[in-house]
Amino acid sequence: MSTPGIDARLLELLQQASNLQLFQLNSVIERMLADPRRILQVRKDLHLGQTVRFMDWRDGQMRAGKVVAMKDTQLTIQEQATRSAWTVPYTAVEPSAPGAPQPAPEPAPPPAPRAGRNDFRCGEKVAFEDKHLNTVVGVIVRINQRTASIDPGDGMTWRVGFSLLRHVVDI
Repeated sequence: MSTPGIDARLLELLQQASNLQLFQLNSVIERMLADPRRILQVRKDLHLGQTVRFMDWRDGQMRAGKVVAMKDTQLTIQEQATRSAWTVPYTAVEPSAPGAPQPAPEPAPPPAPRAGRNDFRCGEKVAFEDKHLNTVVGVIVRINQRTASIDPGDGMTWRVGFSLLRHVVDI
C-alpha cells in the first residue's frame, strides 16, 4: 500500500501496529491538532484573499486556493482548479515559509467622488439613466439645492439628483 506524500517506512511501522495502538495514536494526534497554539501558529500568517496550499483529506493531495472566510477552528478556501469551497481545519493548511514576505491584501480602490451641485452649471450638456435604464441626454436649465432641472428637448423636464448626472462632451 503506497500513500503519496507519506514516508514508506512510517507506513510499514503503522501496518505492524495493533488496532488499539492505531486508535490511541489517532486520539493523540487529534488532540494535538486541536491545540489552540497550533491553530494560532497557522492563523497568524493568514489573511482573507491569500493563496494557500491545503490537504485534500480524501486522497492526501495538496491543492491550492484562496482564503475566503476565517472562523475559530476552521477556514473556508475556494479551490483554484474547481472553484469549489472547502472548509478545512487550520492545521490542514501548509504554513508559509518563516520569514517569507507576505503580500498584503490589495486595498479596495477609493470610491469615485460623488458629483455635487458645484460640479454643474446651467447650459451644460449632461446625461443620466431614467427608471427604465434608458440614457437621457439634455441641457441643465435650472440648478436647485439638491437637483438639477434637465431639458432633453422632447417637451419633458426632468429633476435629477447631482450624483446621477454625468457630463457629456460634444465632439
